[in-house]
Amino acid sequence: MTLRTVYRSANGDDRLLGYRTFVSPHYYYPADKEWQFGGTLEYKMHEIGMFARSGPLDLSGFDRSGADWLERLKPLLTDSNVIVVSPHKVYGPQNNDLALQLRKHGIGKVVLAGMSANLCVESHMRDLVEQGFEVFVVSDATAVAIDPDLGDGYQAAVINFNFIASKVLTTREAVEVLQAM
Repeated sequence: MTLRTVYRSANGDDRLLGYRTFVSPHYYYPADKEWQFGGTLEYKMHEIGMFARSGPLDLSGFDRSGADWLERLKPLLTDSNVIVVSPHKVYGPQNNDLALQLRKHGIGKVVLAGMSANLCVESHMRDLVEQGFEVFVVSDATAVAIDPDLGDGYQAAVINFNFIASKVLTTREAVEVLQAM
């Protein structure tokens, strides 16, 4: 889950002017496989090792694992302007430090995009809105599963984005808005 946030530097540091990226990663550690209950996709993610890490302090095997960054995004996500918050475990940021990090950086507006539109993106949107952030969702910068039995997650997500977010934008519209700021 990658969150691009808009802010202006109070201390005049030109490097900080513009946008800051916050990443709310999704990791599972070995103890998480011992959970006694969960949802359909949680079980599937555990089964296939999606987002699997050997432990919170161990990066061995991280490179090219299901929890690693996509190769084409690594240069962007390892930039000094990126803050990787503690991982979320199910879908939303209720149990990580995303909201704290945003507040500590003086950020009140969030441009949201990421994987799993109807799960992680929607859960992050809902929690951030409930915590008082102004949230803009970039609808074509989200991925989603479409399953013949479970349905079209994208359609479900976009309906909820429109009901809850401050505004739903396309990537082109988001870029135009950000350039105008």
